[in-house]
Amino acid sequence: MIFNKDTANNTAEQLLKIKAIKLQPNDPFIWASGWKSPIYCDNRITLSYPAIRNFLRINMAKVIEEKYGKPDVIAGVATGAIAIGVLIAQELGIPFVYVRPEPKKHGRKNQIEGYLEKGSNVIVIEDLISTGKSSLQAVEALKEANANVKGMMAIFTYGFPIAEENFKKANIDLTTLSNYSILLEQAVKNDYITAAELALVQTWRKAPDQWSNTED
Repeated sequence: MIFNKDTANNTAEQLLKIKAIKLQPNDPFIWASGWKSPIYCDNRITLSYPAIRNFLRINMAKVIEEKYGKPDVIAGVATGAIAIGVLIAQELGIPFVYVRPEPKKHGRKNQIEGYLEKGSNVIVIEDLISTGKSSLQAVEALKEANANVKGMMAIFTYGFPIAEENFKKANIDLTTLSNYSILLEQAVKNDYITAAELALVQTWRKAPDQWSNTED
């Protein structure tokens, strides 16, 4: 769920403006999974724009405090959410850790990097939610380390039904600054896509593994 509609609109507009999110329904992207997609999201681009990264830092920290209360620790999911996670932790004045997809094969073989005290209240940070699988793997690693995961905060979600189902099964509350529906509203409003293209990109989210921009 989003926390505030005005913030969601503003977030979507800024992500489109700097091309952190691109919409190309007539020239779709090919994801690593092989899916055709009319959208591509790379929120790491926001780090190159001080005003936008400050906007994300301030608003994500604000949502976290208002919804969950001040946590003991912020945990970023590697690698995309490490930088934004550090910024949020700095804004809140609390410790930061990050979670690898799996433990290292050498050294101390850590999966969680940084100091995490047992019983700590943790908010997990993501830059983007697709299916939620990697995000929830990080949650499991934190729980195995005896952390109390209060919820997850992300910049953007595609809003796939499978993601909603995965978070529900895991009993993890997810809040995002913006989402796919609001992005499309802003994209049409600001002429990033036409009204005719809107119908095409709306169908993608329902069955992304089967979507095509042609009738073949």
